[in-house]
Amino acid sequence: MRDTSLERWSARLRIGLLTHSVNPRGGVVHTLELAKALHEAGHHVTVFAPAGPGQGLFRPVPHAVELMPLSLASGGLATRVGARIDDCVNHLRRRRPADSFDVLHAQDSISGNALAVLRDEGALGGFTRTVHHLDTFDDPRLTAWQQRAFRAADQVLCVSRLWCDTLKREHQVEASLVANGVDRTRFSPGPGHGDDRVALTLGLRPGSPLFLAVGGIEERKNTRRVLAAFAEVRRSMPSAQLAIVGGATLLDHGDYVRAFDVDLAASGLVPGRDVVLTGAVPDADMPALFRLADALVMPSLREGFGLVVLEALASGTPVVVSRIAPFTEYLDAVESGWVWADPERSGSIASAMVRAADPARAAALRRSPPAVLDRHSWTASAARHVALYRAHHALAGHPC
Repeated sequence: MRDTSLERWSARLRIGLLTHSVNPRGGVVHTLELAKALHEAGHHVTVFAPAGPGQGLFRPVPHAVELMPLSLASGGLATRVGARIDDCVNHLRRRRPADSFDVLHAQDSISGNALAVLRDEGALGGFTRTVHHLDTFDDPRLTAWQQRAFRAADQVLCVSRLWCDTLKREHQVEASLVANGVDRTRFSPGPGHGDDRVALTLGLRPGSPLFLAVGGIEERKNTRRVLAAFAEVRRSMPSAQLAIVGGATLLDHGDYVRAFDVDLAASGLVPGRDVVLTGAVPDADMPALFRLADALVMPSLREGFGLVVLEALASGTPVVVSRIAPFTEYLDAVESGWVWADPERSGSIASAMVRAADPARAAALRRSPPAVLDRHSWTASAARHVALYRAHHALAGHPC
């Protein structure tokens, strides 16, 4: 970051991408897909991720990875987040990243705060930050850290117009829009050789309608209403299953999970048979899960973009999706691969689930993949990122 020569910035860039976890969350997946596309475009990419003892990234990658060791921190969320920021600062301070990278790009609040500390110390000239979405916290320390991570950045990006507008309206921060992508070689209609194995391992019934929810049990994922909707769907589809996949997160969703458990017990649905809670699954099994599903259920209350929507569509699987931004930004109202739902009404979600699971809808989707897939590729996303990096360098007079 101290070499500002035009020659370096017209050639391959040395890019450090920082993410908050080694687990398969949306922002982490975005980081790894972007890193791969940048690497394939010829840039020198290193992904930095905090990791505890024995941890590693949830998938193999073709580019360099540097794990930042985590100390053992106990206590509440703010205590653990503060300790993780300190761990990242200490690792990067020893690493002296300004000497090795033209671009330092934080994908989350933890790494954004770490880079802000180093910038304030004069250890680097600046950094880029992508805001995927913003959360609401009761603890003012978490709120302050979230805001500092984008306010301190020299360049801010967002993956949807919704969050660009939110940053401008609520924080007076100008952000550039970047698109997410989808890997259509990985996610395709199939069938794949491992599909039967995945179904058997997770206890998914062959021939029964399968609804898939990705992201674990969280309020913003609207999981309790998904469960209520599924209970209603079972009246017309008595053999249907609901699989809820994922859930590894630093945030505490304990109260919401306990409320979900109460709902599940009262529903009459049998855990493990009617409702399958898989937790985190091997990354290699996700394409099979999308193919096995009759519909992805994504009536989120708040999303940065919703990567799994594109992954499901690329797999030939219809989607139930909230009729709110950011989904309404990139999904064309006239196409038939998705069914809109009111995320505040479980009855609307249930109706959309029944319509989405119509085999004719999936058949039409597989015959004619929607144009949204052509508009979103990781190659194009990487090119957009590089153009934004270089444009900011030209305007600011320094690389980040």
